[in-house]
Amino acid sequence: RQIVHNVSWVGKPKVESASNWINGLNSDIDVIGIEDRLTQGNSLERMSDYDVIIDGTDNFQSRYLIGDVCEILGKPWIFGSIHRFEGQVSTFNLNGGPNYRDLFPTPPPPELAPNCSEAGVIGVLPGIVGTIQATEAIKVILGIGHLLSGELLVIDALTMDFRKLEFSKNPDTVS
Repeated sequence: RQIVHNVSWVGKPKVESASNWINGLNSDIDVIGIEDRLTQGNSLERMSDYDVIIDGTDNFQSRYLIGDVCEILGKPWIFGSIHRFEGQVSTFNLNGGPNYRDLFPTPPPPELAPNCSEAGVIGVLPGIVGTIQATEAIKVILGIGHLLSGELLVIDALTMDFRKLEFSKNPDTVS
């Protein structure tokens, strides 16, 4: 994720930096850059045209919005999160599988949930998490391999431990 930006793009919108980097890798790729923030008012329209949603947001408000919209639209969502030295990856809403609220029913209080710019993050971690998300998305699109549906992959960059935590649909949640 962050590897698509460099110092020459400081002050420019991230969507522009990322689009230029991707087109530099392969000019045949059609990048559709959207600078607008995702909101309750535009999220259904924005996300309805895509088969798979890959998220790299750094705040809980956006994550819960993405999770709810993916649940409504029946779209698989490749989730990635980083905090200091820990990363998390999962795939939600895949073929009726668990969703974000099954794992995290309610957001934490804001004072307990600093974003990346407030808490910091080891610089290589976004690339590791983003690469795992890209791998997961390819498997979803191709319908192959073991997917992280019902599993949260937790990455500890300090110890280099990778572990999986299993979770399931909450039977009390109405879809």
